[in-house]
Amino acid sequence: MDVAYPSEPDPGLPPGTGLADYDGLVWTGSSLSLRDADDPRVRRQVELARSALELGLPSFGSCFAAQLAAVATGGSVCANPRGREFGVARKIELSAAGREHPLFAGKPAVFDAYTSHGDEVETLPPGAQVLASNDWTRIQALAIQHGRGTFWAVQYHPEFDLREIGRLARARAKGLVAQGTFRDEASAAAWAEEAEALHGDASRADLAWRLAVDRDVLDPALRHIEVRNWIERRVRRTLGSLVARRNA
Repeated sequence: MDVAYPSEPDPGLPPGTGLADYDGLVWTGSSLSLRDADDPRVRRQVELARSALELGLPSFGSCFAAQLAAVATGGSVCANPRGREFGVARKIELSAAGREHPLFAGKPAVFDAYTSHGDEVETLPPGAQVLASNDWTRIQALAIQHGRGTFWAVQYHPEFDLREIGRLARARAKGLVAQGTFRDEASAAAWAEEAEALHGDASRADLAWRLAVDRDVLDPALRHIEVRNWIERRVRRTLGSLVARRNA
């Protein structure tokens, strides 16, 4: 598996390796913002995403990646006027296109998902499909066909678990208190402690009830459906990566 750092001048790929040597790209979230168009760390990622699409490589990603996909193909990003959607994104609903799209095969029409983002896709690029939305964020998932390539992306984090969300609650406590998500930092810490405890013992029905989480986010098989569908439907050879596996 090769892991790249596309915000850096040297992404760290093995010597002599290029994008054409991979079967697909998996993009993670980021603390950077696509609104900072002049930041060279942002520009490098936009350029890499465009290059992958031009080569016909399939991409999948979460959070920052949904915004990256939009910006790289002609859309735009803005700060979400409601602030940071954090913890669990509630009642994400598939659009008509989403219910028919292979990314969501086997997924319920309405579901919850782990999340942490302050920006959102503002305008869609030409030809993009909105696959899912909720009351907090208009575009929770999108699919883009651009040139020879495709980019399927979700605004939430199917790869997260309660442990990561708990740690993020501690790290972002000040901002979450300021926007009213938690009453104070002690409340954020208490919430984080319960999230981490439930991660350690999934049988704690009392904690699941207090955190208002169920199978949507607790069952990895259901939570990871989008990732599995992308691999099965778009990456036909040995999974390579940029965060993917190299071709055999």
